[in-house]
Amino acid sequence: MFGSSEIILILLAVLLLFGGKKLPEIARNIGKGYNLLKRELREFRNSVDLNEKDDEPERKG
Repeated sequence: MFGSSEIILILLAVLLLFGGKKLPEIARNIGKGYNLLKRELREFRNSVDLNEKDDEPERKG
């Protein structure tokens, strides 16, 4: 996807835009958002799995 030179260039641009004091806060917020997204996706998958199990007909035999 991105090479090392592109990543370095993006990081420098972010540093210039936001400054060094804001970077830890931005990184923390990105991490919290990522964790929230993962948790919500896991809960959604679990609810879909439960609904699929409820829709299956019971086997007799």
